Amino acid sequence: MTVDQNNDMRKIASWAAIAAMQTAIAGIYGMNFTYMPELKWRYGYPGVLLVMLVSSVLLYRRLRRAGWL
Repeated sequence: MTVDQNNDMRKIASWAAIAAMQTAIAGIYGMNFTYMPELKWRYGYPGVLLVMLVSSVLLYRRLRRAGWL
């Protein structure tokens, strides 16, 4: 029973880490900065979304290989 609980906690922690990474990136870009160069770029917004997607996929793959997911 303890092993099953540990496995469940690993899975919950893994999904929380993936969500926390996206939340951190969105939190930084949600602040009202005036001197962030990415805000003036034409593809700044899609670029940040791409970074969020790629980082989530890479973290998912890494956690999957480690046996946490």
